[in-house]
Amino acid sequence: MKRPIFSLLLLFGLLCLLALLAALQYRWLGEISQSERERMEKRLQTDSQQFADVFNREIRRAYFTFQIDSQVWLAKDWSEFNKRYELWRSQTEYQDLIGEFYFLEKDKNPLKYDAEKNEFVSADSNAELDEISANFEEKPLKISISEPLVKNDYTVVMANYGGGEMIGTDKNGIPRIEPKIVGLLVLKYDANAIKRLLSDLTKRYFPPDNTFNYNVSIVRQTDSGEIFRPAENFTTTGETNDFSIPIYDLSVGNFNMVTRSDIFISSKSKAKTYIEKRNAEKKLPPLPEISANNNLKVQIFDDQTLEKKREAKGIWLLNIRHSAGSLEKFITNTRRKNLAISFSILSLLAISIIAVFVSAQRAKTLAQRQIEFVSSVSHEFRTPLAVIYSAGENLADGVTKEFDQVSRYGNLIKGEGKKLSKMVEQILDFAGANSGKKKYDFRQVNVGEVIENALVECQPLIDEKSFTVETEIAENLPEIVADNNALTQTLQNLIANSIKYSNGEKFLKISARNGGNKVKITIEDKGIGIAKSDLKHIFEPFYRAKSVVDEQIHGNGLGLSLVKRTIEAHKGKIAVESEVGKGSRFTIHLPFII
Repeated sequence: MKRPIFSLLLLFGLLCLLALLAALQYRWLGEISQSERERMEKRLQTDSQQFADVFNREIRRAYFTFQIDSQVWLAKDWSEFNKRYELWRSQTEYQDLIGEFYFLEKDKNPLKYDAEKNEFVSADSNAELDEISANFEEKPLKISISEPLVKNDYTVVMANYGGGEMIGTDKNGIPRIEPKIVGLLVLKYDANAIKRLLSDLTKRYFPPDNTFNYNVSIVRQTDSGEIFRPAENFTTTGETNDFSIPIYDLSVGNFNMVTRSDIFISSKSKAKTYIEKRNAEKKLPPLPEISANNNLKVQIFDDQTLEKKREAKGIWLLNIRHSAGSLEKFITNTRRKNLAISFSILSLLAISIIAVFVSAQRAKTLAQRQIEFVSSVSHEFRTPLAVIYSAGENLADGVTKEFDQVSRYGNLIKGEGKKLSKMVEQILDFAGANSGKKKYDFRQVNVGEVIENALVECQPLIDEKSFTVETEIAENLPEIVADNNALTQTLQNLIANSIKYSNGEKFLKISARNGGNKVKITIEDKGIGIAKSDLKHIFEPFYRAKSVVDEQIHGNGLGLSLVKRTIEAHKGKIAVESEVGKGSRFTIHLPFII
């Protein structure tokens, strides 16, 4: 009793351990997923920021490089501009980023830069240039170095200031000075060059791979109009982006090189130095000296103000979304996949443990049945052998000399020998079927003839037990493909069992009929019946019900196992219905020839 309990406790302990491992695995994978989410979000933000910084640097370099002193424009000396132009081209990989330069002066025809001639030449005006020129008349000014006018996605306007003019005083009598615009420099970026730049940055910071596979899109901040989208399957609406950052930012607060320090000065000390130098040169209208009591129209930034100006802004928006739909969805799907794999492995381990346990129990049960089988067969062999030995000894010793007595002993020896032969045959048949070496001679046979042959073979037993046999065989039954001898032996086995396990009711009925493309052969008796707990085991080898063993009914537990194996070899099946004390009904289903 101790060993089964110990095995069950061991099995229960192992299953509990696997359940604990499953709970820990679930928790660990949740923590790993959270860590992975944070890592991917941080990398996404870093890559997006670098994308934006590189793009803005290229755009700003093209913009701020051409902030030239107003004297250049007034004197029409293009050498300085040409130097700036060559400097810019030497610093950028995208030399066609700016397609056209225009310089607009009040009430004058526009000038267009001719790269071949290295100078600005007269150009025809158009609606866009006329609209930009209107800025000369607007108050307050719409454009400045710090806030350039972006006319459209690819046209930017830069104001060129030439000194300042006093526009009055404030309520304390402090002069107010406002810069004066000399002209407007119009830069027209090349759309194809910008898109090529965006494409290169996408490949650099968001290359497609199995893990960090992001879709990129660039849209306008004002109306969400699409500018750039390399992935055909990426829609810009309907789902939340994993990260968005403004780009196309030309503000001076985000640029570390200011070429016009006369407009933007980072501290009051620098402002004072600039004013003193400017007044000494006497090239521009003088500015009042800076002091604690005046407030000049000069922008002065402290470090805190500069930091605020570095906040991201721009006219376009860089949208990043994971190809799985979102980063959260990707993390969730990955976690589910990892959980599925982990739980599958743990489930496989649990199933393996249970299978090993069940297999061990079945092996133990089978071993026990084999022991019982050996004991039963030994008993079955001992009885006929004892009879044969006793009868043979009497005949040899001349105890019996009369003819009738000798004949009776001879028949007794013959009958017991036949029993032994049948038991040996049954054991050999089981061994052959169990090893898969059993050969069948399949031919077309008539079901009625097979039943008649089985009844003929069993007739001595039927007569001995005084059984009444009723047959009901339908007419015109189709032929089946079967091994005549094997099928006959199967029916004999079932008939012999019905007689062996009779319950006083010495009645046996055999019927055959056509049903559902199969021939159904039924053997019905009114014997002791089979308990429900035994029904699922009766076809197992060596199995004998406890009630049968207790009543000492001879047998070895192989008959029904052989019956099932033979029927299955004929591509059929066998079913049983039984009730204790009322009898049993075995039904064989065999396919017939169509």
